[in-house]
Amino acid sequence: MALKRNTSGHPGGRATVPRSLPRTARGAQARVLRIIGGAWRGRKLRFPRDADIRPTPDRVRETLFNWLGARVPGARCLDLFAGSGALGLEALSRGAAQVTFVEHDTAAARELHARLAEWGAQGGEVERADALRYLEGAARPFDVVFLDPPFASPLLGAAAALLEERGWLAPGALIYVESAARGGLPPLPPRWAALKAKQAGEVGYHLFART
Repeated sequence: MALKRNTSGHPGGRATVPRSLPRTARGAQARVLRIIGGAWRGRKLRFPRDADIRPTPDRVRETLFNWLGARVPGARCLDLFAGSGALGLEALSRGAAQVTFVEHDTAAARELHARLAEWGAQGGEVERADALRYLEGAARPFDVVFLDPPFASPLLGAAAALLEERGWLAPGALIYVESAARGGLPPLPPRWAALKAKQAGEVGYHLFART
């Protein structure tokens, strides 16, 4: 279920999508993040408190987008295991041409739809789907991929393999990987060259380039 693009320019225009919970109900039942940079800098986004979501911390997102730099404007991005959608929304705010958000949680996907509509987002689409099943479908190449599965799951290695094997990565694509710092990373595709890596508390975050 995709959010149709508008023609009024980024980030203007408004798309027709399902409405989220009333504002008063959302305030009582939601956690809040903010966009760090770009056209939507300072805007707040809510996501369901009861959803199994671990959003990327502000300082980690700031470092990540400093790493990505000029690669974001005009890029085609995939926010796999989207959760709150903070990574993909940050990319749209900074000029990404298109972001696909893949999220299996119904409430989280609904809130993502609502944010894209409320902010008049151009180029955003939400796919409510299991991430691995989505990757088993018809592939299209992305320039930037955000790969941030639940830390306690074995999904990272499986998703990385599908991204590589099924043609989801454009030549020279950048892949952001977030994982538990203590557990380290599972085996990743040999063509993924490590560019950057840091740790913030219990979060390890990494940037790879497909060579």
